[in-house]
Amino acid sequence: MKKGRDIESRQITVFQKNEITEHYIYKKLSARVNGVKNRRILFQIADDEMRHYNVWKTYTKRDVKPSSIKIWFYTLVSMVFGFTFGIKLMENAEKNAHDVYSHIPDSIKEINGIIRDEEEHEQALLALLDEDRLKYTGSLVLGLNDALVELMGVLAGLTFALQNNALVALTAAITGVAAALSMAASGYLSTKSDPGGKNPFVAALYTGITYIITVLLLITPYLFFKDIYLCLGLAFFAAVIIIGFFNYYISVARDLPFKSRFLEMIGLIFTVAALSFLAGYAIRYAFGIVI
Repeated sequence: MKKGRDIESRQITVFQKNEITEHYIYKKLSARVNGVKNRRILFQIADDEMRHYNVWKTYTKRDVKPSSIKIWFYTLVSMVFGFTFGIKLMENAEKNAHDVYSHIPDSIKEINGIIRDEEEHEQALLALLDEDRLKYTGSLVLGLNDALVELMGVLAGLTFALQNNALVALTAAITGVAAALSMAASGYLSTKSDPGGKNPFVAALYTGITYIITVLLLITPYLFFKDIYLCLGLAFFAAVIIIGFFNYYISVARDLPFKSRFLEMIGLIFTVAALSFLAGYAIRYAFGIVI
């Protein structure tokens, strides 16, 4: 019996630490987010987390320090990847807390009120999240998908056709920059003709910059390594990392499935690259090109 009470006490201490940690996280975010309404909602959630902390304190009879690592991490994530992404990560953490709270004994009468507060937080956050950068997710997808699919195909074909690192990197870079400008122009025109309230110039900028960054990451191995097939392998590895990170970001921020989107994009890139590699072999063989 005593062992059960010790486990319950440790659980409550963990809950208490989580609540005070989230109080400081939401408080910091409320000072950084734009809009009076947004700041008010986050500040209210911070107050609720402090109230929950004090509820758990009545059972532990002691103060608990917040996790400085979590506070630092979520604040940094919100600054680097956007307020929406950081908040969504917090929301996912609160969903996990709901599952744990459901196993708390009914003797703790305040638990239902805490669960209700957490559910209200989720609804408030869903209504709150409307960040400009997420409005341009389509432009990011356009730039990233096209760059990865097209450039991996180009790299695979050039790798076998040219058999020269410098030539492959130079040709891919020229192709990539030209394609980035073309995609940015297409993004500008398509956004301008779509009455969705988005700025065509910003959409074009997101598309073009995403494309160029992807190009630079994929051709980098060809500038530092001599083995051309190692360079191609590293380019594929970089593509997989980019796809994984981007799809995780979108899945968290937009509540979209991660695995299916990730595997679909990987399959598409590898298929195009394989066909381009075969095309490069065929062209090299047909024309007898030796470089």
